[in-house]
Formats: sequence, C-alpha cells, structure tokens
Amino acid sequence: MRPTFVSKILTILALVAVVGLTACSPSGLLAATGPVVAQSTQATTSVQSVALAPTSAAVAIAEAPGTAVLAQDQLLADVYQRVNPAVVNITFARGSGSGFVYDDQGHIITNNHVVENNGKLWVTFADGTMVPAKVVGTDPGSDLAVIQVEGQASRLHPVTLGDSESLRVGQLAAAIGNPFGLQGTMTAGIISALGRVLPEESSSFAIVDMVQTDVSINPGNSGGPLLDSAGRVIGVTTMILSQTGVSSGVGLAVPVATVKKVVPALIAQGHYSHPWLGISGGTITPALAESLSLPVQQGVLVGSVVSGGPADRAGIRGGSQRSRVGSQTQITGGDIIVAIDDVEVKSFDDLVGYLGRKTEVGQRVTLTVLRDGTRQRIVATLEDRPAAA
Repeated sequence: MRPTFVSKILTILALVAVVGLTACSPSGLLAATGPVVAQSTQATTSVQSVALAPTSAAVAIAEAPGTAVLAQDQLLADVYQRVNPAVVNITFARGSGSGFVYDDQGHIITNNHVVENNGKLWVTFADGTMVPAKVVGTDPGSDLAVIQVEGQASRLHPVTLGDSESLRVGQLAAAIGNPFGLQGTMTAGIISALGRVLPEESSSFAIVDMVQTDVSINPGNSGGPLLDSAGRVIGVTTMILSQTGVSSGVGLAVPVATVKKVVPALIAQGHYSHPWLGISGGTITPALAESLSLPVQQGVLVGSVVSGGPADRAGIRGGSQRSRVGSQTQITGGDIIVAIDDVEVKSFDDLVGYLGRKTEVGQRVTLTVLRDGTRQRIVATLEDRPAAA
C-alpha cells in the first residue's frame, strides 16, 4: 500500500459527531459560573495506525465517503420532522419560553419559571396559530409546570416520553425550542454529565438528577424538550451556567423521570408533594474529617434539624457547637448520616437525590447515623415539604 493511499484512508476514517442542547427564557434561570468557551462541541475520532491490508470497514467507508455523517444528518432531520409539530412557543408580556404537547387534552409541559408571575399566556403552534393558555399546575421544586389550551385537537401532536435513567454520558442529544423568539430552532449535541444537583432559585431546596448537556441553550429555550436520537423526550431544558446570559456550553435539563412523577400530579391536583426530612447539613470530606476529628471521611454532617419536622420527631440531632474550619464557621456535634434504607450516603447530594428518586410523602425511611462513636438506626416518616425554607 502506497503512503498516499494510507493517508487517504486515515482522512476518511475521521468521524465527526455534532452535538448540542437548549436554553432559558429572558426572565428564566441563569446561574453564574466561571468562564467557559462558547462553542459547539465537535468530537473527532482519529486513527493512530493502519494495517497494510485495509479492513472491510475501512474499505466500505473508502467506497462511500461521508456515509456516517450523512446517516447522522438524516437521523436528526427525521427527529425534527417528527417532534417539531409538538413544540410550542409560549409568550407573555415580559418575554417568551418553550413547551411541548403532553397529551391530546391540550396539556403542555414547560418550566415553572416560564409561567410564574407572568400573567396572560399565549401559545403559538408550529403552523403559526396563536391561542390563549391557562395554567393547570406548577411545581417550583422541580421547575415544572403544566398549561392547557382548548379546542385545538388538530394541532395536538403529543411527544413520546423516553427514559432518563438509562442515559449515558456521550450519548447524542437534541433540543427544539425558541431561542430569542426564533420558533422551531433545533440544536444537537451530547449528554455531558448526569445526576447534577443544583439549588432551586426560589428556595433552599434542590432540583435533583439534572441532565447536563453541551447543546446550545439560550433565552427562550426554557421548557422545551431534550430528545434522544429516537426523538423521545429525555428531559426539559431548564437553565444554563453562564457569565453572559447566553450559551457557554453548560446546559441543564430536568430529567424525564421527574416529569413522569410530577406532571400527572400537576394535572390532577395542581401541585406536587415532595418528600421532606427536615434537616440541613453538609458533605463530609477527608479534609473536613481531619479538621474536626470525625470518625468517617464521608457522609452527611447534620447541622440543624427543623423543629417539629420529621427528623426532629424521629430523634435526629443537629449540631450544638461552632468550629472554625479554614476561613469558615462549621456547626458541629450533630449526627452523621452514613446510609438511608441501607443505601450508602457519601454526600448531601446522595441523601437529597435518594429522597427525590425513591421516596414519597408518608413513607418511612431508616437512617443509619453515627452518634458519639456508636452506629444507630433511626426510622423517620417523611412529610410534604413546606413551600419555602
């Protein structure tokens, strides 16, 4: 094989995968973070060596250059054609957001922050038809909301809900929404990370298991669908981490597993009851354990317990002392939670994530705690958490 032919095969074997995601309404959630280069992610797989005799796969690609790229082009085009009729533009006096049709009764899923305190809402369908909408239910705790339109049966094309629990980092993702009011815009990218836990802006509670993506998210995308390569909804695009207010490559979506739990309750009763333990605290790290001479290097150090709350009634103890750790003051002396229902707890996010994924209001959970050097099992009955901390 001549060197020039080898170099041609090396060039042809470079596969390109383009990826992306979604964004928020002008009045939506924007979290400040450190500088991030704003760009589309383009991942290239390069070949380090080549055999003297080309493999059958190499020959196939050589005979049909661009086949892989064309296949991906067709896949994304098909997803757009199927799903775009389900995506709507939600407008209000101060801006706009996105949403998508949930069922043939006219229910539309969006973000709570898109509809919260925004007065009269209008929905514009993919064919340009604009109709008024009413709010059916809201849940600030998951940043989800359901609105409804009436008399639009021919324009209702419900989405297919997918599975966010089997997602893998690196998986192709796409989003359709209305960035800056540009209706029916599609972006594509990958799943960047899973299981992100971030505070919800209107309280001290957290939204759990968020899906991170590098899909471009900008003002107006909030509430739109995050899709897998089959066009199934795997999340609701919700927020970005940015210093400028526009996409910097870090977008976050509420997982569809949360949608499946919360949305039926919003339709049936207008709200969703989140299970609540009633503690505050922090994650134990090796450095903190060394500074405070703690008996473990991971777990949750309980700082305070809400008086009369589930943890308080179960007998969980908060801290009673203040200790200096570096430049910060740490409440110490409280119980250390190391497991819930025999599932290991390494961090506060682990505890919050378990409560959000696996429990319901009224459920009894068993907390394994360390107190005064001894291990104890304490049973607590979860309650409906208050609207605000």
